[in-house]
Amino acid sequence: MNNNLIDLAKSLLEIKSLSPNDNGCFDVVESYLEPLGFETKRINYLNIENLYSSIGSKGPLFCFLGHTDVVPSGPEELWDIDPFKPEVIDDYLIGRGAADMKGAVATFLLAVKEFLNENPNPSYRICVFLNSNEEGERENGKIDRVIKDLQDDGEFIDYCLVGEASSSAKLADTIRLGRRGSLSGILKINGKQGHVAYPEKVKNPIHIAGTLIDILKQTEWDKGNEFFQPTSFQISNISSGTGATNVVPGDLEMKFNIRFSSESSEESLKEKILQILDRNNIDYDIEWALNAIPFITKKTFFKDVIIKSINDVVGYKPQINNGGGTSDGRWIAPMGTEVVELGPINETIHQINEKVNIHDLDNLKNIYKKILINLNQS
Repeated sequence: MNNNLIDLAKSLLEIKSLSPNDNGCFDVVESYLEPLGFETKRINYLNIENLYSSIGSKGPLFCFLGHTDVVPSGPEELWDIDPFKPEVIDDYLIGRGAADMKGAVATFLLAVKEFLNENPNPSYRICVFLNSNEEGERENGKIDRVIKDLQDDGEFIDYCLVGEASSSAKLADTIRLGRRGSLSGILKINGKQGHVAYPEKVKNPIHIAGTLIDILKQTEWDKGNEFFQPTSFQISNISSGTGATNVVPGDLEMKFNIRFSSESSEESLKEKILQILDRNNIDYDIEWALNAIPFITKKTFFKDVIIKSINDVVGYKPQINNGGGTSDGRWIAPMGTEVVELGPINETIHQINEKVNIHDLDNLKNIYKKILINLNQS
């Protein structure tokens, strides 16, 4: 067990940094990087805090991108431990954020320290870029604001390593070169309230929703492509009813999300849903929220460096899978940056007893360090 790594990870996991509050994690990170020669900026916009810490003055810019916020623990009594008092049990570090993604943050910090101790003058610049609200709802505090400021200052990120939990069955078996888009909606179906005993006098929005859901479930949005699986539609919440058993409600609210490939667009998806609603003579109101557009890294240099580094350490090559949720890589990609996601196993993220194998963390540290070495030798 790498005690330095575990102690550093625990120091982050102990901080209850629920989105959108960093709550002191940046202080830990900055105090770790400062002795290495990093210069740190704190950049805050509305409900998001950002830490941007960099070292070096020559060559391309390599960025480790991550976040320090976590989702709520859920019922603490269901955990084997206090979710914010991390423990190692049976070779697993348990605590909220262990896999998503404080474990990866700690791992990279140790990797870059070891690398710089052995390579004090690398051929490229290095930055650590963290934010406090990757998991939560944002106002105008998106990372793209920070990216724009960096670009205005002449800063360009060439290579971006995102520490999201990308691994599936074993460490580094999967990397991501992009992510699908995300379009959410809140649909209100307007009916007519009345007594359940007089169906001819009511218009039941729940019955209307049942038919509509079946249509949406059967709809083929696109066929996907070589980079992305087909676009998918999912409902996350439905609410209706007056509380009484003998009253048909007057309306229903349905929250949904579409994860879409680059074969579809925000406009094409909206148009298709509105056509379905109108074709079925549904009285409705709808609100939309575009959370992300698809992005993909088509350049191969950085991807090849990472694949080689993984193989150097664990002896196998990863598959490329661009599924999953959104990530902050979507804010970096429009710069033309080569973005690759590589992190721990994602099996327990957002779950009770979130955990990460301590040997995986050590191997991930070695992979991150090997990436830095191989970049320096390229």
